[in-house]
Amino acid sequence: MTETNRIEFKRELTDDLDIEKEVIAFLNYKEGGYIYIGIDNEGHTAGVDDPDGCMLKLKDRIKNNISPSAMGLFDIATETKDGKSIVKVTVASGMDKPYFKTKYGMTPRGAFIRVGTSVEALPQEHIDRLFAMRTRNSISKIVSNRQDLSFEQLRIYYDERGKRLNDNFKRSLELVTKEGEYNYVAYLLADENNNSIKVAKYSSLDRCDLIENNEYGYCSLIKATKSVLTKLEIENKTAAKITPMERIETPLWDRVAVREAVINAIVHNDYSFEVPPKFEIFPDRLEITSAGRLPESLSREEFFTGISIPRNKELMRIYRDLDIVESLGSGIPRILRAYGEDCFHFTDNFIRITFPASVQNGHVSAIENATENATENATEKTNKTQQGILHLIKENKYLTYDDITKQLSLERTTVWRNIKKLQEKGLLRRVGPDKGGHWEVIEE
Repeated sequence: MTETNRIEFKRELTDDLDIEKEVIAFLNYKEGGYIYIGIDNEGHTAGVDDPDGCMLKLKDRIKNNISPSAMGLFDIATETKDGKSIVKVTVASGMDKPYFKTKYGMTPRGAFIRVGTSVEALPQEHIDRLFAMRTRNSISKIVSNRQDLSFEQLRIYYDERGKRLNDNFKRSLELVTKEGEYNYVAYLLADENNNSIKVAKYSSLDRCDLIENNEYGYCSLIKATKSVLTKLEIENKTAAKITPMERIETPLWDRVAVREAVINAIVHNDYSFEVPPKFEIFPDRLEITSAGRLPESLSREEFFTGISIPRNKELMRIYRDLDIVESLGSGIPRILRAYGEDCFHFTDNFIRITFPASVQNGHVSAIENATENATENATEKTNKTQQGILHLIKENKYLTYDDITKQLSLERTTVWRNIKKLQEKGLLRRVGPDKGGHWEVIEE
């Protein structure tokens, strides 16, 4: 491991070390980065004698010496390298740029950015431009339409994790505006509110035949999150396949991916629209839709590599406090490991994740077989769909699922299901990985 534009080494944490400068540079950098304490500039492991003390000092200095608040934008953890303990600081790119040393304000003495493997002071014109672009619709700046809020549920969740909230928790958790009024973060986390998350279930492949509509809300967003996770775990039935060697049990959807997708949808939802995320269960798929597009400074390629720009850093910080979120940037890679990039669909105002029900370990679940038998009652229609897919791929072997979906005007799951059938029939083969590979049509 060597220093890069996203990796910085520090042999030790001392009072003379300007760690705030390094953190600020990554906060203002579009990709964030990592700081390793206990590794020297040549990459040799020196170790940290008191990792717990080092972590505590780091947290206090980042929390107290950087503005705007960086809480929710960094993780601190210990790792072992060459048999020695080191401390890793993960820093996400912030949305409230420019970040700066509180005592110097928004000046070149206080604001920095990462350039290659070094840290450079931001020119004043760059600082002014970043400030002009700063997001204005942050939910921490939106005043709650209710000020009679209580937080007993939130206290209970913190108590369960052994983290008692003190009398100043409203400010430390950024639940109030500069004027001291409750903001929209507080509203979402309060014991009572009008926010409700729906989990709908349909008997048809479209939204025509609704058979169940559950609402989890009017309470703390933490409680609603746990209720949604519990409901989807109940719905995530296991299909069994008996082989000559073993009994193979497969859930409808990958459990780790579902958990990560649910939490990502709730934590990163754009609540300035006052539209909560939505969860929909169909016979052949699970769809999770959240409001908001990708941040302007984050490309799709960067998104898929796990680069994190938390939309709601206040929620992210609290979800990490409660061990609901593990670490920054870990959710998307876990989803991609199970389903690949094609499960994501981006529009100007929404992000949707679709989990087919499901091929796991090469076996098709019983519910998908039943769905295919029930809905594909016209062999001619299915053949035409598959013929259309083969025709497109013959013309361009690098087409993605999205490309095929748009050109044939079909649902993504229909395309996915028919490609899977073509592969099972030996008419289509995938060469290489999902990203960077291509299709190969096998002539009969």
